Amino acid sequence: MKALGRFLHVVGLPLRRNVLFFVAMYVLGVYCAWATTPASKSIYSNLWLELLLDLYVLCAVLALLPRRVRRWVRGVVAVVLYVVAVADVYCYSHFGSTISPTMLLLVGETNGREAGEFLHSMVSANVLLGKVGGVLLIALLHGVIGFITSHISGLSIPSGARPPVAFPKGEGSIMSSERKVTTPLSLWRGVGGEAVLLALLVWAAVASWPNKKAMHTLFTADTIGRVEHLLTRADRANLYVPVWRLAFSIQANRLAAQQITQLTHASTDLRVDSCDFRSPDIVLIIGESFGPHHSQQYGYRMPTTPRQLKREKSGLLTRYTDVVAPWNLTSFVFKNIFSMHVVGEQGEWCDRPLFPMLFRKAGYRVRFLTNQFLPKAKEEVYDFSGGFFLNHEELSAKMFDERNVRLYTYDEGLLDEYDRMASAHAQQPTLTIFHLMGQHVTYRQRYPRDRQHFDADDYKEWRTELNERKRRSVAEYDNAVLYNDSIVDQICRRFENREAVVIYMPDHGEECYEENRNFTCRRHSAAIDYKLAKYEFQIPFWIWCSRSYVKKNPEVYRQIVESKNRRLMTDALPHLLLYLGGIASPEYHAEYNVIADEYNEMRPRILKGTTDYDRLRPANEE
Repeated sequence: MKALGRFLHVVGLPLRRNVLFFVAMYVLGVYCAWATTPASKSIYSNLWLELLLDLYVLCAVLALLPRRVRRWVRGVVAVVLYVVAVADVYCYSHFGSTISPTMLLLVGETNGREAGEFLHSMVSANVLLGKVGGVLLIALLHGVIGFITSHISGLSIPSGARPPVAFPKGEGSIMSSERKVTTPLSLWRGVGGEAVLLALLVWAAVASWPNKKAMHTLFTADTIGRVEHLLTRADRANLYVPVWRLAFSIQANRLAAQQITQLTHASTDLRVDSCDFRSPDIVLIIGESFGPHHSQQYGYRMPTTPRQLKREKSGLLTRYTDVVAPWNLTSFVFKNIFSMHVVGEQGEWCDRPLFPMLFRKAGYRVRFLTNQFLPKAKEEVYDFSGGFFLNHEELSAKMFDERNVRLYTYDEGLLDEYDRMASAHAQQPTLTIFHLMGQHVTYRQRYPRDRQHFDADDYKEWRTELNERKRRSVAEYDNAVLYNDSIVDQICRRFENREAVVIYMPDHGEECYEENRNFTCRRHSAAIDYKLAKYEFQIPFWIWCSRSYVKKNPEVYRQIVESKNRRLMTDALPHLLLYLGGIASPEYHAEYNVIADEYNEMRPRILKGTTDYDRLRPANEE
């Protein structure tokens, strides 16, 4: 029994030596969880136990330090945790996002004047009376109680002046006295409180193990892409307190910086041997979340792409029939389609230069208009992962002559942005890249209200397995497809009187209650079966040529038309683009150019770097 008593005494030692710190940090953690959780969501279910476990471990480390050192270290740790909490709650209150990799990136780009304005805003009445004020109040109470107890602990309390409620004695306690008094902590111990504490810690360890394991996997990931992929999983880590979110943001920025270094090295010795500007105007339109299964062009029964269908019937638009994306995540797709690296080659995407750099070096003017990848405070890690290399100051300057600086509610805003850019440099050969928001969830936010064409009743007779809410979602998705049809048509219109070639491809597919799969968006499981590949990796792909382009480049037009049934994965896109530009470079390989005679159509199309698409596909669908 004595041994058990000594063991329980040791179990309780970290809290006895740091009781005020533990209580204050626990209250802070719970408050931050409440202050940064949207009203529509529930607080992390394991908050109470996991926070207890984390703080106990921290207190155990502090308890090992010598008393004088412990007091200073504990103070520094408390200040750091309060500062991080203030920043996290402030960011959530004002930007709708807690500390994130992009937020940290923006902080790193802040100059002295902007920092001063930020600090000034932090002490405004609105901030102090809002959720940030709650963090400051906890810090103030912590400091006041700590100050009082540190001074009272050295005073003798006369027996007639004992406080009605006594406090724990000893370093780190709320109050101590020269007299031996009965305290709440001693009563707690007397009734087996330390045994209860031990039981709670065991319970917390068991309950927290899955999240701790996921956090370890996340923090030990070796690439930013791997980080993003881990965060798409159902068992992803929950970074439930501000300090974990800060640590993750630092890690994500560090991994991104590593790939920036590799890209910078790959772009130092770009070589372009010659360029005949075969296509004076090249336009690449990258859509979002669109599979052929909701495209009228590809046989869908709803009239979702009438303008594209009309252009196809004119003979100027060539529709490809067998195209897949290498990933079902935008960021991974962007890395693959911008890099000259092709899936199956040695190395990583960041080991090879990005194709816009070669166009600029060859003499093309390169424009980039994106409605997604601009750094912003409220940005998911997926957008950070996809856009960090596009938004890096040095790399962006090497890739683009012009780019937009704001995002738009609807994609038509990019058309106005392009019109402003196109008013100058009209005669210079140009590569223009449009990156649309397309059909990205939430679908009803992707088109103006006055552009609604379909409603739930349109699907009542032939989608009988769906209830009204799900039919409404399908209608909203199809409305987004129809609106996207108008945007890509408007882009083509701007080049009808020029010698131009336009390529359209979404980044990946999308599911919207397909067959009996009963969900929308995408699944990110490691295993890929054919149904998942069909709906999330198959994409529409077409090339439109203006009449003047066909007249001046009949051979290229012939190659395009004759290649429309070839197998293609879009990671090889840069090689097609270089060919269309007439750019001769060691980076170009004809076996990856879908319209070249040397094209290797049987190159394995490996999805997510793991699964051969053509081995999944049934013979009757080939």
